[in-house]
Amino acid sequence: MSDAHKLKEHLWKKLSQGPFMMVGLSGHGHAEPLTAQLDEDQADRIYFFVGRDNRLVPGGAAMAQFVSKGQDFFACLAGTVSVDNDPAMIDKLWSKPVEAWFPGGRNDPSLTLIRLDIDEAELWESDMSLTGKLKMIFGGKIDPSEEGSHAKVSSTVV
Repeated sequence: MSDAHKLKEHLWKKLSQGPFMMVGLSGHGHAEPLTAQLDEDQADRIYFFVGRDNRLVPGGAAMAQFVSKGQDFFACLAGTVSVDNDPAMIDKLWSKPVEAWFPGGRNDPSLTLIRLDIDEAELWESDMSLTGKLKMIFGGKIDPSEEGSHAKVSSTVV
């Protein structure tokens, strides 16, 4: 299995374990933390529930950054944000944590479902060896074989 394939598998696994990302429109100020809603039937696509006045609702080119819970996996995703208020998708992705943010439920007038269609991604995983970790602690030089994995990909499909 190639590093790129392994990294793409790990992206989706790590996102499901800790789905928090920083997402922002390119060239339009700061990113903001959002909870990724994953649909395993959708390739290269991540959904987010936001309020209709959220700065991402106008859509456009966007960047999303992700750091796994264990801080051993990193991703920078580039793509396009757009509104996708498909009632069937809202029902599919709806959960108790989402309901906590939208007390009016699925019919809350502020509820907006947006999606990030991923055009490309850069993925890193620090799978550093024990020797590499010891060198970091004591100030030794890290060899390239001890750095971990990295890939630039045009699709996150596994």
